[in-house]
Amino acid sequence: MMSLRKHFWQFAGGVATAAVMASGASQAADLPKTMVWTSYDFGSAGFAQASAVANAFQKKFGTRIRIVPSGTGIGRMLPVTQRKAQYGFLATEAFFAAEGTYDFAVTQWGPQDLRIILAPPTATGLTVPKGSKYADGANLKGVKLGYVKGNPSVNVKTDALLAYAGLSRADITPVWFGGYGVMKGARLTGKIDGFLMSPYSGITRELEASPAGIEWVQFDPADKAGWERIQKIAPMYSPLAEDNGAGMEKGKPVNIVEFRYPMMSTYADRSEAEVYQVTKAMFEAFEFYKDVNATTKNWIISKAGHPPADVAWHRGSVKFLKEKGIWNAQDEAWNSARLARHAKVIEEWDNATDAFNQWRAAEKKAKRKVKTSEVWPKYWADHRKKVGLD
Repeated sequence: MMSLRKHFWQFAGGVATAAVMASGASQAADLPKTMVWTSYDFGSAGFAQASAVANAFQKKFGTRIRIVPSGTGIGRMLPVTQRKAQYGFLATEAFFAAEGTYDFAVTQWGPQDLRIILAPPTATGLTVPKGSKYADGANLKGVKLGYVKGNPSVNVKTDALLAYAGLSRADITPVWFGGYGVMKGARLTGKIDGFLMSPYSGITRELEASPAGIEWVQFDPADKAGWERIQKIAPMYSPLAEDNGAGMEKGKPVNIVEFRYPMMSTYADRSEAEVYQVTKAMFEAFEFYKDVNATTKNWIISKAGHPPADVAWHRGSVKFLKEKGIWNAQDEAWNSARLARHAKVIEEWDNATDAFNQWRAAEKKAKRKVKTSEVWPKYWADHRKKVGLD
């Protein structure tokens, strides 16, 4: 099977079959007349936000947008990779895809050269029962935390928060579940102490109203060493003081975590001119979608136009943000470092692939069978550690 990193411009069947990039453009903002975007599944915050923006584009510019929803990271990435969709409203799969890890650690994928257009901030963190000794992020040793099979987004982010206190899964009791939603029941019955959640979700509100209540595990923003350990695993995380959510009291903010979701993303080689116009349109149409729900207001460019996020910003977006006085020297330094990281990961993927192919040829000559799908992910993981990517 051909590499999706090296041949992402080629189409394959079965996904988002209609409405690829049109040649015409709307007069209002020099936009394509039709576009296809991907997002999280129906009912998600990501789908709601993508839909709100798409409706705003149609109202203001006459641009028709088809949204292709998917409940998996691969499902959201594939139409963008195959150029059947121009943009994806992505979650943490953007980070894993850029790094070539987890679902993207297979030879058919590898590191994807993705870029961000805009990335609104949102909040997350760990909750535990009210009054729990584990409410201090420096005191999580021995805690029972929920993990989800096949959901690296939840699991890696949880690991990152453990790293705040220099802990790993070996220092706690990880409890594994087949899906995210079932962790609510486990928390209510005391099978776990907590799990990663959003202060704005229905699940969090339900737990807040339960007899045990909830308390947010706090991560002191002044603990620079602790935050460096968090960001080594989850560079998209940054400190956040929040007082507007479940388990919170107005005027008494808790120190939890900010990250970006959903991230409007595309490939690095999409034209600077087009991405500039799309970013401009996001800015000009903001009044049409900012009040659709509680989170769409975070698309304001003063918030959504700054790092950190899962991947680097696109040059077309940066051009517009600079014109508006949003993009600053700190943003540029972060973006330059992230671009260098992208380049290094892609270079090392190629180096590992070359070395692997030589080893596999030697094994074949010695009449020893090698099943690439089983051997390559570990080979790539070992190579990442050897060259300092992990």
